Amino acid sequence: MTKKINEVLKEALTEAKPSLKEIGDIENKLKDFLIKLNHKLKSSKIDAEVFVGGSYAKRTLIKREKYDVDIFVRFDKKYIGKDISALTHKILEGIKSNPIRIHGSRDYFKVNVEPWIFFEIVPVIKISKPQEAENITDLSYFHVKYLNKKLKKGLSDDIILAKSFCHANRVYGAESHIKGFSGYSLELLIQYYGSFLKFIREIAKSKEDKIIIDAEKHYSNKKQILMDMNSSKLESPIILVDPTFRQRNALATLSYWTFKKFKDACREFLENPDIKFFKLKEIDFEKIGENAKKKKYDFVLLRISTKMQKGAIAGSKLLKFYEHLDNSLEKYFEIQEKEFYYRNEQYADCFFVGKKKEGLVIRGPPISKIEEVKKFKEKHKKTFVKSKIIYSKDEAKSNFKEFIVSWREKNREIIKSMYIREIKILD
Repeated sequence: MTKKINEVLKEALTEAKPSLKEIGDIENKLKDFLIKLNHKLKSSKIDAEVFVGGSYAKRTLIKREKYDVDIFVRFDKKYIGKDISALTHKILEGIKSNPIRIHGSRDYFKVNVEPWIFFEIVPVIKISKPQEAENITDLSYFHVKYLNKKLKKGLSDDIILAKSFCHANRVYGAESHIKGFSGYSLELLIQYYGSFLKFIREIAKSKEDKIIIDAEKHYSNKKQILMDMNSSKLESPIILVDPTFRQRNALATLSYWTFKKFKDACREFLENPDIKFFKLKEIDFEKIGENAKKKKYDFVLLRISTKMQKGAIAGSKLLKFYEHLDNSLEKYFEIQEKEFYYRNEQYADCFFVGKKKEGLVIRGPPISKIEEVKKFKEKHKKTFVKSKIIYSKDEAKSNFKEFIVSWREKNREIIKSMYIREIKILD
């Protein structure tokens, strides 16, 4: 089995690495852009320095149809409190780069230099220690510096494998619509475990509710981590203490649902190693629907659209709504399988597989509250009283489609307040 795994990993690595020509083209375009950017900063007398970060800086890029390179404009501390995003925009316009503004906790910019290459220019503050960070992006400099110093020789290939594996299984990215593994967190995990194979083996066999990792031993024990770190940073299935900032969990955004998907993929790959685990596949909704029918489950495929800006903003709004709908469905249906699929546009597709719950009982008000009881009876046809409380027997719609049509009509205002334009039933 080990021989088979190694053969697959060798093939996966060959396919995951960008070609030398692609790397060379990116380097040339980057060099030309940096010369222009630095010249404009100097001529504008703006006290800022430029550094390249992300996967490109650490030579852990994976092969993609489009490559992005993170470029950070590091403004001096005297710019604290000023709109450094506006300053960055002015600089980029000055070098005629046609920047596209991306809204976020601090706006950054996208510059297309080729149909298959784009740069993301991120304004940050030049801080001397992580505790001074005003924004998460201010920490990027420390992340690059740490990994360039600490990353063991030869591990870049394992990081590429980890990123490729996570990307193919749709768990790569810390964005709110993915809630998965960031590139930085994977780099730290591979550094900690020592290889991609050791990493997925440990994850696959883990039975802990929470995996706690403190590679630099910032804390004396795990209990101290749980006591010292902000509770909001402790909700993820893996607590990965950021080596550059002890009070930050580098995997704080990882969701249990995404982690389960990753863990299942690790187990399945180790049991049956195949190159398919490193290849991103379109979700076959038709096949999922057919399998659901064979098992006598109900199936529904939806397209949810929003008016918000495509990318992280649209993705987060769509995911939030999907989770809201999921919670509503789970009250009336036993969900066997579900998936949210965002294509980086102003819409997302999602599906649900399951069946109606039987014997569902809905609790109403005490019978002493006459007006409330009256309204409850108007809403629910079959009611009964127990211990001076009125209840309704199961009135759930017989299938997903009927439920969603009715739910959509009743919740128009909520849907609108969540920036959702349309909920379309595709199947």
